[in-house]
Amino acid sequence: MFPTPFESLRLALQTGQMLTEAQLVITLRLWGMAGLWNIAPEENLRMVQEKFETIAFSTAAATRAAMAGKGSAGVVMAALKPVRRRTRNNARRLSGVGPR
Repeated sequence: MFPTPFESLRLALQTGQMLTEAQLVITLRLWGMAGLWNIAPEENLRMVQEKFETIAFSTAAATRAAMAGKGSAGVVMAALKPVRRRTRNNARRLSGVGPR
């Protein structure tokens, strides 16, 4: 089953937002490592640990969507949702602390 144009647009927009937020998070973390941005001392460890948790949630969501008979767009959106949630939360958290 092919995605509808609306599903394709929604997926493209969500992916674009996730990529933009991910780039912001990477930038702020690098600035933090360079001493230019206030980040928590455990941020480097968190950066690594959260990847495994997010991958597990994403895989589980995609599997549930596939088992429920969702189309390809539904499976991809389900897999993207935990990643998008993580990048959005990280971007909000890190951008709120400010420069040193």
